[in-house]
Amino acid sequence: MKRLIKFSAVIFIFTTTMLLLGANWGPFEEWNRIRIGFDIAPVKLKLHGKDRQLVGLGSYLVNAVGGCNDCHTNPSYAPGHDPFQGGDGKINSEHYLAGGRFFGPGPHGPIISANITPDSKGKPAGLSFHQFRRAIRTGDDPDKPGQKLLVMPWPVYRNLSDHDLEAIYEYLSAIPHAEPVPAS
Repeated sequence: MKRLIKFSAVIFIFTTTMLLLGANWGPFEEWNRIRIGFDIAPVKLKLHGKDRQLVGLGSYLVNAVGGCNDCHTNPSYAPGHDPFQGGDGKINSEHYLAGGRFFGPGPHGPIISANITPDSKGKPAGLSFHQFRRAIRTGDDPDKPGQKLLVMPWPVYRNLSDHDLEAIYEYLSAIPHAEPVPAS
């Protein structure tokens, strides 16, 4: 019994020390990203029926790594919070990921970011996971067959693992639906 207690104490001290030193231990690192993802989610998440681990990781990928807010939220920051103007970077949660950002004319008309919030069936941008993965992997615009997503950085994101894409999709299905800023 004393041997088991000593062994447990050594494991506990070693693990705690490694975590405090920031060791990258695969599963521990993923748990850390999941925790951060929940901490930085700018909207209330709908977790019923969702894989919480995927949602947390997806939030981390969308909000800390991918910068999806920069293009898919218009304006990106809440009034008075734009970090480029000295604000604290609080996200515009009212129109979070609802699209509507204008990027200028493209070869087939104006380029406007898509609303990637869930539709009435809970599908991000109205896409199944298969359609979502295909758009990210190939750049094929799901709304304009035969055309590529011209502003979306899919050539970089296509290298994400299927697990990461599943996490992003699960997160996007857990955020509330939002509408873009009305055109003026």
